Amino acid sequence: MSTPSVNASDLFKGRFSAEKYQSSNPISRFLVHNFLTTLMALVQSTGATEVHEVGCGEGQILGLCARRGLSVRGCDFSNDAIAVAVEESKQSGLDIPIAQKNIYDLDPAVDAAELVICCEVLEHLTNPEQALLKLLSITKQDLIVSVPREPLWHILNMARGKYLTALGNTPGHINHWSKGQFVDFVGVHATIQGVRSPLPWTIVHCRPR
Repeated sequence: MSTPSVNASDLFKGRFSAEKYQSSNPISRFLVHNFLTTLMALVQSTGATEVHEVGCGEGQILGLCARRGLSVRGCDFSNDAIAVAVEESKQSGLDIPIAQKNIYDLDPAVDAAELVICCEVLEHLTNPEQALLKLLSITKQDLIVSVPREPLWHILNMARGKYLTALGNTPGHINHWSKGQFVDFVGVHATIQGVRSPLPWTIVHCRPR
């Protein structure tokens, strides 16, 4: 099975995510490309045809999944991000349904999906364990979650002169996991299927027990 590549033209051009997904820095672009390519390879490996992305932001990952023929929907806490995602998806001819929802309010009766994706959300939350349990409750088959890999994330931020007074901690990040710590955190409640480490993230593929 071939690994699905990610082209720059595949990415939405949401104005809220310009720095992350469209940075002019070639190293940043390489790292993001590697992350998305790794993520999409995991998505493909599940064999899922239905995806619900929780914390979808401006919809870049949903767009990549939709372009590969998957049935997709998303939710996010931010109305601003949702507005961008909806507009960008329509302009791209995808028209992806996206709802405003708090991760703690996920309901299996309405939010369940074959594959659930949640990228770069848990590090922001006051109760990441409760959030993980909610994600597993709506997962019919596979769950893919990712977080920044520490302390590498802090180190790389400082190396590029960012957030020096916070020792490289990105504003809003209140939880910090090394690769092993995050695998252990997820493994308490789920069965680990695979782990990937595209610099500087940890991606865990798991299934509900």
